[in-house]
Amino acid sequence: MRDLFIKKAGFYIAIIGLLVVGCTKAKTDYEAERGNTVEENMEFKEVTSLISSGYNIHIEAPGGVLYRGYNDIRVKINKQQNNEPVAVSAVKLLPIQTNMQGMKIVCPNQSVMDHTLDGSYFSGYSVFTDESSAAANWSLEIDFKIGDQTFSAAQHVTVMPQTNKNRNITTFTGKDGEHYLIALIAPWKPNVAENKLVAGIYKLDTAQLSYTRVNGYTLQLDPRMPEPSMGNHSSPNNKDLVQQANGLYQGVVNYTMTGNWTLNFILVNQNGRVIAGTEVPKDFTPGVEGRKSELYIDILF
Repeated sequence: MRDLFIKKAGFYIAIIGLLVVGCTKAKTDYEAERGNTVEENMEFKEVTSLISSGYNIHIEAPGGVLYRGYNDIRVKINKQQNNEPVAVSAVKLLPIQTNMQGMKIVCPNQSVMDHTLDGSYFSGYSVFTDESSAAANWSLEIDFKIGDQTFSAAQHVTVMPQTNKNRNITTFTGKDGEHYLIALIAPWKPNVAENKLVAGIYKLDTAQLSYTRVNGYTLQLDPRMPEPSMGNHSSPNNKDLVQQANGLYQGVVNYTMTGNWTLNFILVNQNGRVIAGTEVPKDFTPGVEGRKSELYIDILF
């Protein structure tokens, strides 16, 4: 009996050792891939500026860079002559992609920007679907109103590749034949904890060549660590994403450790119909790469 106990104990210790080694290796690989800690460039800096109709127009973003995916954007407008603030009553901002064939598509955005209480700037967001390239040029079209007069301007901008996988996006065709885009918004820098998960969900209007916000859907969530060493394990206390008053979708994702995670999704419309995504097997599979939903986004932190 004692020998049997020793053999069983040795077996379980060996298994635990393999899991520890696997976790350590995954974390080491993750650290090498990630490099430095994700910087939280929360300070808004100027991306570009232009002069139009006697006004200086300043476009700002966190860190002064626009990336593929979700971007917070601010617009400040001053008088060209003395650079003093001006009483702007409304600002509309449209991010437009022009492809090699000259086709223009408006990416997901908040076209009517919010005015801050102190009146110093207007704020909104844009979700750039691609980084700048020979096949995808980006410009921002701006309309602003001063008194009873509306002014228009446009400026070319450069969109950089996304360096933060927690801001990844995915595009797909749903079972309804419509073209969709999901953009991760928050957390910018996750913690080993329960994190508020925020995403935007949009649908392409092929007639207007612009994206519109999807309303009343549910984005079911099943986060996993799909690497073989992690066994495709999940975590407790996750919550599906549902739409909030601001139009964005919010849920909870519980990251139990740092490393590579896959956010597996099932998108369900307001009538309970599955638009995209498949259920992920719940088996613990050490040594085997975990299966992913047909709809997923990989993240890394």
